[in-house]
Amino acid sequence: MPNMTPKKTPIPEQEPNVRNKNFKEVALGYTEEMAKSEAARCLHCKNQPCVSGCPVGVHIPDFIKQIVDGKYEDAYNTIKLTNSLPAVCGRVCPQENQCESKCVRGIKGEPVGIGRLERFAADWHMKRGKEENAEVKNNGHKVAVIGAGPAGLTCAGDLAAKGYKVTVFEALHTAGGVLMYGIPQFRLPKEIVQKEIDALKEKGVEIKTDMVIGKVLSADDLEEMGYDAIFVGTGAGLPRFMDIPGESLVGVYSANEFLTRVNLMKAYKPGYDTPILKVKNVAVVGGGNVAMDAARTALRLGAEHVYIVYRRAEEQMPARKEEVHHAKEEGVDFNLLCNPIGIHGGDDGRVYSIECIHMELGEPDASGRRRPVPVKGSNFKIPVDCVVMAIGNSPNPLIRTTTEGLKANDRGCIVVDDKTMATTRKGMYAAGDAVSGAATVILAMGGGKDAAKAIDEYIKSK
Repeated sequence: MPNMTPKKTPIPEQEPNVRNKNFKEVALGYTEEMAKSEAARCLHCKNQPCVSGCPVGVHIPDFIKQIVDGKYEDAYNTIKLTNSLPAVCGRVCPQENQCESKCVRGIKGEPVGIGRLERFAADWHMKRGKEENAEVKNNGHKVAVIGAGPAGLTCAGDLAAKGYKVTVFEALHTAGGVLMYGIPQFRLPKEIVQKEIDALKEKGVEIKTDMVIGKVLSADDLEEMGYDAIFVGTGAGLPRFMDIPGESLVGVYSANEFLTRVNLMKAYKPGYDTPILKVKNVAVVGGGNVAMDAARTALRLGAEHVYIVYRRAEEQMPARKEEVHHAKEEGVDFNLLCNPIGIHGGDDGRVYSIECIHMELGEPDASGRRRPVPVKGSNFKIPVDCVVMAIGNSPNPLIRTTTEGLKANDRGCIVVDDKTMATTRKGMYAAGDAVSGAATVILAMGGGKDAAKAIDEYIKSK
């Protein structure tokens, strides 16, 4: 009998005024009792609309039924059939815009907590289960994957399962891409990411770090080394700035640099020498998930006042509602309908304040959101000693500028076929943020899956 409770089973969390001072995970996860109760809310619809909302096609009703039956390891294995990184997706996937948005229970109440249940199954496996890798016969073909982020890892895992010898070339010293350098520890523990990566290595995926393709090796070199196909999943790590006065002052960070120092270079940990400014007043410019991550990180580093500065209203913010809610609970001050026009400093070259102008919403622009229009004479300053620019990233140009025959659009994104992810260069495929610009982890993974399928078909047809 389904559980007809209209609301999701609440997930335990650290108290806001405790968690905003530490880097431990905010959400503590379901107990077995909670997971079974939430799983029982699923109606097991015949047409399974939730599956159509999942970029990697997880068999959602099947694994939820297995949780109801107490078959947690089976639930994990069901998820793993199509999702290489279930513990990651259970934490950072925007389910509310994807699978859960299609859930029938959401019509008259809250949808089933699919993401929370995915996390439960993955965490249960990590604590108690054992990775069972069926012996896969090598098919004699090699594939090179450039970039060990969500797209690259997914593509590598799917190809390894088909018998390919896969080598992943990662520019940084640690695999994981944005999962390691971008998303903070309190949202996605790095130990979880590492376990997911280790599971891929056990499937035979080789990962070579400190390999900057385009410098150390070129695409031509990889082809000469006998790789039958190349996949590019280099992400979008090139930060954007606003081109306003004062962006060169000491204390102005891109969100990319700020979060990389804290996460990948472990500036949040006592005993690490990674330099990071320990400041009192921080302004974070932007309204997406990265802006929320930066603002919440600044609080945990000891900032007394953290301001979000965003030029639109809250309902236009691209950040997940959950992230906005958590940021507010933790004490982040939201300055909405405000746009920076300059950053001011003193003779010492350090940030003293950020100057903003109030905005009002006009007609919708190309994004479908109402366009912000400046209100004349409404300038004001916020005293800050640090500004973090979280207004998006672009793909790194290194691969496209060093690879002949690889076409990119005017935003620097690699041009691909929408179905096969094939680039304009024969035998080369691409997906993730390198193609779309900065987007979500799960969309990058979906692109990696599509590319793996197409690469398999391409090599078999040669």
